[in-house]
Amino acid sequence: MSSHRAHTRSDYLFFLSYRTRWIDNDQYSHVNNSVYYHLFDSVVNTFLIQRCGLTPDSAQIGLVVSSHCQFFSPLSFPQVLDLGLRVVKLGSSSVTYEIAVFEEGKDTPAAVGGYTHVFVERGSRKSSPMTDLLREGLSSLLSTNESLESKL
Repeated sequence: MSSHRAHTRSDYLFFLSYRTRWIDNDQYSHVNNSVYYHLFDSVVNTFLIQRCGLTPDSAQIGLVVSSHCQFFSPLSFPQVLDLGLRVVKLGSSSVTYEIAVFEEGKDTPAAVGGYTHVFVERGSRKSSPMTDLLREGLSSLLSTNESLESKL
């Protein structure tokens, strides 16, 4: 994970802008650690809705099975952030995302993290292969240096 600090904007293929809010700050006057997971969820789900056809009533949903975040520099209100997204592993029913949080105008991330989704049938919660549309959308975020295999 230490190599995440060396990542730049050009390593990410989809971006979402986020304007920090006063409530995002904690008592130390920087964005609280928990907010980063909200940011991760926002950029991933925006991509899934806009590019992969997922809707609130889709038959297939993604469940988070693991997550992580590494912090490099503090951010705080009223900064504007850019959330960069890419896929680092793509399996038949799972995907691992990497998200970088950039201060607007900066090329190096303030934080890098991500999570793994396992796609399941909504009703049964049993793992199921991704739909073609979902897999095609996620494939567009797969770095050429990354893996098309996953343990799940």
